[in-house]
This record gives sequence, structure tokens and C-alpha cells, in this order.
Amino acid sequence: MKYDYLVVGAGLYGAVFAYEAKKKGKTCLVIDKRDHIAGNIYCENVSGINVHKYGAHIFHTSDKKIWEYVNQFAEFNNYINSPVARYKNELYNLPFNMNTFSKMWNIATPQEAKDIIASQIADLNITEPKNLEEQALSLVGKDVYEKLIKGYTEKQWGRDCKDLPSFIIKRLPLRFIYDNNYFNDRYQGIPIGGYTTVSYTHLTLPTIA
Repeated sequence: MKYDYLVVGAGLYGAVFAYEAKKKGKTCLVIDKRDHIAGNIYCENVSGINVHKYGAHIFHTSDKKIWEYVNQFAEFNNYINSPVARYKNELYNLPFNMNTFSKMWNIATPQEAKDIIASQIADLNITEPKNLEEQALSLVGKDVYEKLIKGYTEKQWGRDCKDLPSFIIKRLPLRFIYDNNYFNDRYQGIPIGGYTTVSYTHLTLPTIA
């Protein structure tokens, strides 16, 4: 059989392309080196829990048309990504926001947080960061760096922050509001039933492959 398109990869991009092409009367052969569809958003059902095999994915967008588009394939829950970091026996909200700073310094106002961070940066007097550690310190000061950046970064890279180049970190967002929402987008969530359901719906239309 001849196809109009050969789509390599059964992840979101390939699945959406095949779906839209089929609606326009085209045929697609979708292939993937893995033994499952959905690419990196593939979910496995383990004891009734949809486990994201390749890492967690939270769908988020500020475009209402995109949100309505994905919701036609699966119902999304209202999951809000609000990470928590643990430093020794202390828990801190991420991304860095006023809940983080209030816990860290026992303060209440954005100006207090700004003043502490500015004071710590000034005390360090780092004008030309030579490595990642100095770069981070010059952006957020000592407390935030030592408690919430240093350990995670060294674990991620497998090297001391002093041995990593400064260009790895260009900026470290600081939010001076009480909001633990990791994303700023209007719409976000995870499909009920997992992402595999979304890809399956795309790829099981008659004669896609």
C-alpha cells in the first residue's frame, strides 16, 4: 500500500500530524522505534496509577484554541504543578516566590525579600562570575543558592558547581508574589487516563496506518 506521508515517531507531534492529515483525506504510515505509541509522554498503568515512564509531563498553554483542541481527545484534570524542595528537614515551595522567602527568612513583604537578596549579592561583590556557583550567587545570593540550587545542580550534573561553567545559568526567576504555580499559563493539567490515551485516540482513526 502507498501512503501520502511517512511519519517517524508516534509522539504528540507525529500523532497530531497524522490525525490532521487524515481529516484532509491523506493517508499516513506512522512508525516508531519503541514498542509503544505516545513517545516521551507514554504512560504505564501500574496498580491503577498512570506512571509517566519518561518523566512527568504537565500540559500547559495560554492559548484557548490549543486547550480546547487537546481536550477533544481526553478530559484533562485541573492539576497545578506546585513543586516542593527539601533542604535537610526543611520544605520550601518552588518556584522561588514569597512563600519560599517567607519560610526562609521569616518575613512577609516583597520588599523585605528584595532587600535581603540585594544585600547578600552586594556582600559577595562578584563582578565577573568564573563558574556556575559564582553566577548563581550573583543572581540570588547565598541563602537561596546554598539551600535550593547547589545540591540539586550538583546532583543533576554530577560535578561540583565550582567546576561547572557560568553560562549554564543565565537567569534564576524570583517571584515576589505568594503563588506556588510553576507555570504562568492560563490552562494546565494532565489527561485523565494518561497521555497514552491522547495519542491512541489520534492514531486509531480508520486508515491512518
